[in-house]
Amino acid sequence: MTDIANVDGLRPLARRPKFDWSLVVFGLLTAILVGLVVYPMSRLLIESFSDPKTGSFTVANFFDVARRSRYLLAYWHTVQLAVVTVVMSVAMALPMAWVVSRTDIPGRSLFYFGTLGAFIMPPFLGAIGWILLAGPNAGWINQIWTSLTGIEDPLVNIFSLWGLAFVIALNVFPLIFIFATSALDLISSEMEEAAAIHGAGPMRTTWIITLPLALPAILGAIMLVFLETIALYGTPALIAIPARFNVATTQLTTFFEYPAKIELAMAFSVPLVLITVVLLGAQRLLLRGGHVAVSGKGGARTAMRVGRWKWLFLAHGVAVTLLAVILPAGILASTSFQIAWAKAPVLSNLTLDNYRAILFEQATVREAMFNTVYFALASATACTVLGFLTAYVVIRKLIPYSSALAFLAVAPVAVPGIVLAICFYAAFAGPPFSLYGSSLIIILAFITRFLPIAFVSCASGIRSLNPELEEAVRIHGGSRMRAMVEVVAPVLKKSLMGVWILVFVICSRELSTAMFLTSHQNRVISILTLDMSEQGDYETLAAMGVVLLVVTSTVVAIGMRLLGRDFMLRRN
Repeated sequence: MTDIANVDGLRPLARRPKFDWSLVVFGLLTAILVGLVVYPMSRLLIESFSDPKTGSFTVANFFDVARRSRYLLAYWHTVQLAVVTVVMSVAMALPMAWVVSRTDIPGRSLFYFGTLGAFIMPPFLGAIGWILLAGPNAGWINQIWTSLTGIEDPLVNIFSLWGLAFVIALNVFPLIFIFATSALDLISSEMEEAAAIHGAGPMRTTWIITLPLALPAILGAIMLVFLETIALYGTPALIAIPARFNVATTQLTTFFEYPAKIELAMAFSVPLVLITVVLLGAQRLLLRGGHVAVSGKGGARTAMRVGRWKWLFLAHGVAVTLLAVILPAGILASTSFQIAWAKAPVLSNLTLDNYRAILFEQATVREAMFNTVYFALASATACTVLGFLTAYVVIRKLIPYSSALAFLAVAPVAVPGIVLAICFYAAFAGPPFSLYGSSLIIILAFITRFLPIAFVSCASGIRSLNPELEEAVRIHGGSRMRAMVEVVAPVLKKSLMGVWILVFVICSRELSTAMFLTSHQNRVISILTLDMSEQGDYETLAAMGVVLLVVTSTVVAIGMRLLGRDFMLRRN
């Protein structure tokens, strides 16, 4: 081997190692995560401890928040709302999850339809639907009640704590359904069968055996519902503000009334972030410490026979589906074809002008619809790529301190959407970036907001793969990047497609993160919905909502066709 050895008998020369450009990509990935997560989040602390006049360190902002009763009342209202919403969500979701997982009741596909429909329905559209249904003055339910009884006092009033909690629960109960179903599916039926042998009926068996085993997962889901409730902005803005029931997220918007008080907004946001961090930590401990499989069968189970109880549970599933999906979607569809929504849908009140206006005449609406789809497409694509790359680096431990990278990828889940928007506003709106009102700042905020979803899903898929296939590529001289692109990505293509669809749907309905970052030139459907509702233009708003539902439902239907019926209701 004269090409690599000295002819005078000296030691062979060592081969020069080939530089792996994958390391450059992974280093760039780390820099991107620092820019998207660390920098905006650091502004939260910096601004909250900054004097608005001098910029010097101060704790006065926190004292200002603590001594004003309306700020404290907003916190208290938020806690009240979250507790009531949790109770309602559990009442809706838990019976449905038990029926789907443990019983032989026919028609269980209806429960999946109701849950999936509630997940697809944007919260602000669900709120609009129930305003049209249960508004105290012109809501259809109250109009029918008055016409039947002659009583002018409304039967229901959606503009209340209970009405607000009810509407939110109809949107968030799928979280409890997903977690509870996943936990129940892992429980072996051996102990249930033993209880039945000793004379326990289906209901008693469920209370003393099944639910206690699934309790850690259910409690984890309850914490997520609590956090989702305190982070929501759209539904409270539509219902809580008219009800004069101020919550934390609606209170945050008041800090941006002229003159803007960013420092106070940051100080007000810190407790929300701390609550989120604590509850997420508790949730992880519950799920980590929970054991639901009680035998080596790992989930082998026999369906329970519930006899006449099946009609009660079937009625429950029908009612939840009706309230969460059919009624709000139906009223939106009906209103979209009407001249005046408060009047009966008779022939003289029907029109196609609302659709003609949003599709061909109103440039503002067309631009908002385009922006919504564009931002969702760009954010879903970037989020999937970034989540996949990050998950691969973390799971395969390709760089030192990869666990820190995992922390950065999941950290945004601890920040409510509206707080994240404020952080991005403080970090990137002004010099030297000056991105306020641009499409880029919205897309970057969406990527950061939903990166945890993409990362966790991709990490689950990569963790399930045997690394020997990638090592074969490495043995034949391929880089880590080549192994990832040519081996890992093709194997996980269905999982990646599912992640993309999930993020697309969520981005298309996102409101809180876009709240402080959009301008008149790049508004999205969710923001325009708030504006139209304030103007009372529910007919045009409904037509716009129907188009959005058609787009998102089509994307989900394609996903169900390619990936399976429950790909969006699966907990990884």
